[in-house]
Amino acid sequence: MCIRARGKIGYLIGDTSASDSADPTYSIWDAENSMDFEFSIYSPNMSLTSQRVLCNSSLCELQRECTGTTGHCPYKMAYVSADTSSSGILVEDVLYLTTDDTHHEVVEARIVFGCGQVQTGSFLDVAAPNGLFGLGMEKISVPSILSSRGLTSDSFSMCFGHDGIGRISFGDNGSSDQEETPFNLNQLRPTYNISITGVSVGNSSIDAGFSSLFDSGTSFTYLADPAYTYLSESFNAQVQDKRQAPDSRIPFEYCYHKSSNHTKIQIPDLSLITKGGSDFPVSEPVIVISVQQHEYVYCLGIVKSSRLNIIGQNFMTGLRIVFDSERNILGWKKFNCYESEDSNPLPVNPKNSSALSPTAPKNYTPEGMKGNGNGTQVTVLTPPLSHSSHLNFMSRILILLLLSLIIL
Repeated sequence: MCIRARGKIGYLIGDTSASDSADPTYSIWDAENSMDFEFSIYSPNMSLTSQRVLCNSSLCELQRECTGTTGHCPYKMAYVSADTSSSGILVEDVLYLTTDDTHHEVVEARIVFGCGQVQTGSFLDVAAPNGLFGLGMEKISVPSILSSRGLTSDSFSMCFGHDGIGRISFGDNGSSDQEETPFNLNQLRPTYNISITGVSVGNSSIDAGFSSLFDSGTSFTYLADPAYTYLSESFNAQVQDKRQAPDSRIPFEYCYHKSSNHTKIQIPDLSLITKGGSDFPVSEPVIVISVQQHEYVYCLGIVKSSRLNIIGQNFMTGLRIVFDSERNILGWKKFNCYESEDSNPLPVNPKNSSALSPTAPKNYTPEGMKGNGNGTQVTVLTPPLSHSSHLNFMSRILILLLLSLIIL
């Protein structure tokens, strides 16, 4: 059996129970709000709509490790984070979505996910306690499955608001006025990888040439040299506040004491120039951390990497990011996550979906689902967060770091 979490962290599926006896509950402490999150076990045996993926399925990539053609399909995932992995079996079940039109039709979308049985590394601490949502380019991902079954186009958008509220819209192709850059596709293992040609920090800019993954599952941004050093040193040269001495407990190298007489932090503008010339603005490059009572520091939210460049969630704040696998482009524009705007999604096809009556199953209580705009893409909103502009140093920052699994 595997854990299905509800609450502010999301609707994701993940960790495993080592025993099939009484269903335990799990909790994680939210330092900002001093709340426990109760995690209930997702058990395929307890779901009327659950089916195990068999070895003869076209979605079973590890058929060579199956015990037979009618056996259950295994999965194995390894991550860059030290000794971090997940393995188990593939399961198919229903994801409930709502169309983004005037009808707000509830749709049953059968998706495939990994039901974890053996976890290692960061998963044994508090990393992704409610799992990881499969949003990649491969055919087993949620966007790919929704597209292959005629529910949406093979595209989706994500929006991380300044208030901590997020939005994901399947089938969203973006808008005609968005900025765009092409993906660098590896046909054997496609990822959301783009080319950066320049970096601009305040009154300084430089030509650059490196590629970077766009990964919404990584909380912070990771850059390798020479991009890391140039960006960090240019930022440091233009910040007026006193720099804090290095602290081994803080993963960020460039941190500054927040002036008590300033209500707003003065920082230089930061942007990335992408292949094709489009400018990717970073609206929140810093993270404010509470180091002790009434004392705060703010840090450039970039972690130095030995080789990988990853644009994480913190650089995506305030933008609608469009991951379009049909056109093979990344799109973005400044956006209010709840703003109504026309986009170009493919309509939900009732013939290819199993539409529910207006009354969903009694055990299904959608949290924060809301239609938006005049399109017909399907949309899921994450539950609202109690937003604060700073983090509790000893707990919140550690939770965020452990949630930052760098996915290849």
